[in-house]
Amino acid sequence: MCGIAGIFHLETAKPVDPARVRLMTDTMVHRGPDGSGVWTAPGIGLGHRRLSIIDLAGGAQPMLTDDGALVVTFNGEIYNFATVRKELESRGHVFRTHSDTEVILHGWRQWGPECVHRFDGMFAFALFDARAQSLWLVRDRLGVKPLHYAQLSDGSLIFASELKGLLAHPLLRRQPDIHAVEDFLGLGYVPDDACLVQGVKKLGAGEALLLRRGKPLPAPDRYWDVSFADRSRAKPAALEEELIALMKAAVRSRMVADVPLGAFLSGGVDSSSVVALMAETSRRAVKTCTIGFDVDALDETAHAEQVAKRFVTDHRSRMVSPDDYALIDTLAHHFDEPFADASALPTYRVCELARESVTVALSGDGADEAFAGYRRHRFHHAEERLRRFLPQSVRGPILGGLGQIYPKADWAPRPLRAKATLLSLAQSGEEGYAAAVGVTGQSMRARLFSPDARTALQGHRAEDRYVHAMRNAPAREALDRAQYADMKIWLPGDILTKTDRMSMAVSLEAREPLLDHRLIEFAARLPVSMRLRGGQGKYLLKKAMEAYLPTDILYRPKMGFVTPISHWFRGPLAPEAAAIAGASALARTGWFDGKVIARAAADHKSGLADHGRLLWQLMTLDRALGRLFGLG
Repeated sequence: MCGIAGIFHLETAKPVDPARVRLMTDTMVHRGPDGSGVWTAPGIGLGHRRLSIIDLAGGAQPMLTDDGALVVTFNGEIYNFATVRKELESRGHVFRTHSDTEVILHGWRQWGPECVHRFDGMFAFALFDARAQSLWLVRDRLGVKPLHYAQLSDGSLIFASELKGLLAHPLLRRQPDIHAVEDFLGLGYVPDDACLVQGVKKLGAGEALLLRRGKPLPAPDRYWDVSFADRSRAKPAALEEELIALMKAAVRSRMVADVPLGAFLSGGVDSSSVVALMAETSRRAVKTCTIGFDVDALDETAHAEQVAKRFVTDHRSRMVSPDDYALIDTLAHHFDEPFADASALPTYRVCELARESVTVALSGDGADEAFAGYRRHRFHHAEERLRRFLPQSVRGPILGGLGQIYPKADWAPRPLRAKATLLSLAQSGEEGYAAAVGVTGQSMRARLFSPDARTALQGHRAEDRYVHAMRNAPAREALDRAQYADMKIWLPGDILTKTDRMSMAVSLEAREPLLDHRLIEFAARLPVSMRLRGGQGKYLLKKAMEAYLPTDILYRPKMGFVTPISHWFRGPLAPEAAAIAGASALARTGWFDGKVIARAAADHKSGLADHGRLLWQLMTLDRALGRLFGLG
């Protein structure tokens, strides 16, 4: 796990200043505190910050082949590197190190761009081929590791693991992109196909970009995608057996490390499943950690301790206060772009706790997306069945009209929020799901933006990418389409961004065994009844894990990290909310109606409305605009 950066001149092989590459990598010391390296040649410069995990002595980067013709800078892990190495050695390749990094170099020499299909892991890397005068940028299949890039006025392309690495280059123009602001307000994060800084792009999950000297910048190629178009015909018992085998292999491969390794343990199904399989594999007690809250309704430590005792783990827990908003500026620094998922705060704390005893921690990320574990999946599946019986000509005017006049009840559980259900049913399935997965709705965004901002947006909507992804998904059923869109948009944009930035903030490597691409492909072939059944998501996963975990762990209500942001903005953060409408970075953009923001803050403080999530979004956006563009 590391931070990478570099410069490549597309047109002519201009000199690259090593100090400039080093400046880019040094902004990401937290990603690699154990060492650094810079390598330059005419027209190319590669930089690296290292967090030593495998081959502590021999894995320094950038890494070159013996003849100096190939150079790579690499962030991540190739979990099956030993297997790939054996195959390459059988073909005559000679290795100098025991590092997984060297496998990338020899893999390119043997198979060219096809080598990526042989790599199982999480990765973002840049490989320079001196003979071909090419640079190959690659990101892993699910988007676990990030990679940003931009083309500059001097004809060069720069890249870095984090946006701050690009911002260290003096030729990168810092202009905010209002389309990304719309995306952020709608979704709560800036998705992979957008960036708050104009001109900056993010390589997408499962994409590669091959640059050649003297050629224009091409579009990325997608080398992998998940398909929900096929269905397994295996019997349930066989599916359970196959699932457990895939999970065991994924966990086992992610336990290879030359440094202390452990796991996050919340006491939920996903992390408990990972810990159960780790305990079966490990000869030593698995190191686990959890954080708890000093509010009973939010605390899961008892469930985590139950699992820890069952598998005799070396368990550590720590209580934190839900009022942990003092981390706001720390989070703003590490995310660069605005990020409104407030569970980032407790995620940072659990990573901080883990780093005290381990350098690598396995997480349960990915199971909800793969096995339909979110509540919104169950609602969407049920709503789509109703849509099939009621034509749009009936649903639109009748249910939409009822939804408009039905009282709003944000405080109630979703089944009792008839307004949201009626409005969703009045729309197409794609539009309804896009609204369900969003944060700030279209009507509120329309009120927030100034007339000039609405003109500049030219009809751009955050929801359109969800609608497009669902309508074009390689899928059979509505649930497939929702899960596909989540994997392409929500998973890399929110879940994996959160885990990457918060773990790297404390120099911790987080690994996600439930995002092994073979496991994802298996889950996508499952019949819907093996994902959703009896009001339960993740049906097959829970059924398969009954041999390992108790019923009260498998079938208890999903909790997740919760932060009391609505309470904060009626208490200690109330002055911050009021200030956003006036002397703030938001006000300086001219994109927002200050009166609407002021009214939202006042109504929230008085209890007339719950605008906690909106105010949190606006505050994180304000912080990002101030940091990135000096608007504060």
